[in-house]
Amino acid sequence: MLPFKTLIIVDKDAQQAVYLQIANRIISLIQEGILQPGTYLPGSRILADLLQLHRKTVVAAYDELVSQDWIMAIPRKGMMVATNLPEIKPRSFQQPQEAYQEEPGFSYNNISTQFQVKTKPGPKRLIINDGFPDIRLAPMDEWIKECRSIIRQPYNRRILVTSPAFGNLHLRNEMVNYLAGTRGLNIKADNVMVTRGAQMSIYLAAAMIIKQGDNVIVGNPNYFFANLTFQQLGANLLQVPVDENGLDIGAVEKLCATKKIRMLYIISHHHHPTTVTLSAERRMKLLEIIRKYNLAVIEDDYDYDFHYSSSPILPLASADHGGNVIYVGSFTKSLGLSIRIGFMIAPSKFIDKTAALRRLMDLGGDNLIEEALANMLSNGTINRHIKKANKSYWERRDLAGELLEKKLDKYAQFKLPLGGMAIWLQFNKKYPLTKVAVKAQEYGLYMANGERYSYMSTPINAMRFGFASLNEKELHTATDILAKVLKDRL
Repeated sequence: MLPFKTLIIVDKDAQQAVYLQIANRIISLIQEGILQPGTYLPGSRILADLLQLHRKTVVAAYDELVSQDWIMAIPRKGMMVATNLPEIKPRSFQQPQEAYQEEPGFSYNNISTQFQVKTKPGPKRLIINDGFPDIRLAPMDEWIKECRSIIRQPYNRRILVTSPAFGNLHLRNEMVNYLAGTRGLNIKADNVMVTRGAQMSIYLAAAMIIKQGDNVIVGNPNYFFANLTFQQLGANLLQVPVDENGLDIGAVEKLCATKKIRMLYIISHHHHPTTVTLSAERRMKLLEIIRKYNLAVIEDDYDYDFHYSSSPILPLASADHGGNVIYVGSFTKSLGLSIRIGFMIAPSKFIDKTAALRRLMDLGGDNLIEEALANMLSNGTINRHIKKANKSYWERRDLAGELLEKKLDKYAQFKLPLGGMAIWLQFNKKYPLTKVAVKAQEYGLYMANGERYSYMSTPINAMRFGFASLNEKELHTATDILAKVLKDRL
């Protein structure tokens, strides 16, 4: 039943009789499409009780509505909204006006939607993504097993509630061991916050640091969602070049010496979008700058686990940085599952305050998911999966490189990355990606048109060729389609 108590408000001090107020309000509800033809109204006793009125007042209102043909009395059933209404309605009752239009009546913050993908590819389309894992390789059976095990144990029922804003303590303890063994991080559980993906960690860390007008150093090009986040928080972005050795640290030093810099954002491994890795020499120099200027740094290491022909250099966070590096990572990419599990590593007091901020948007994480992940770290499932997936992705990287060199050599250039899940493919200017992407879709190949990577910079005409999610057959098909589109000169 509709909330008639709040829909019908009467004013006993008004000049108009109460029964007419009720009748007129019901007429309005019918005209607005809230009360549909054929709808039964509450009985007179029920409505009188809801409105705290004498039943005779409601009976008088109903009599008035019957006399005007707005409602009709149905024997043994009650009062029903007439199916033949006496006047033309402003809109169809079959298609009532929607409660929400495209724009609200108030002003609001303008968040860029420039890079939202609105066209969903069909099930038969082949997708070259930004560099994501292959869901077909995900340890799905192990994941389901852990979740079932937790749910079936009566003493684990407490785990089915929301985890603290810091994250599940069991998972944080397991992450301490995992990150020490894989990244050389000397940390405690108090230095760990579990988030819903690395993007949440980036936002939370930046929101704790940036104030309106602060100068923030980013690469050019850079991860576009990071740039959008910092701008939304009021930062003034200062761009420095990214070359084959990573971020230009000399340019960073010049900016720190001449301007008040609040924060630096860096992707030290498999830079997004260019896939390059920061050289050891530049890392050493950057650590000196961080300590000298007490520079706040967000180090985004979103797919550290996937490195191929050589071992990755340890992250900045593992070195002596004076507590100034906030380290951000993700298990989403590592597992290839749809779960959103990221993490932030920082000084314990910073984690405490960040947890307070996180509660304003998200009171806590999913305890079941986090407990299951903790068990998978503890029993070695994660390490075994990453080792297996690394082998597959390494093979796919090499095959993708061979196919791109063989079929697209005349049209695009690339350098095989040391790790990660994508190849930075730069097309010749006479083959604009905006047109290539449109033509490729006609052959069933869905791909980015490169515009997102040119955010805040000159057009790059390049794309991230995500090879990790494509098997051998799909890699052949994708490169065949690209070659055909380019050969046909669009």
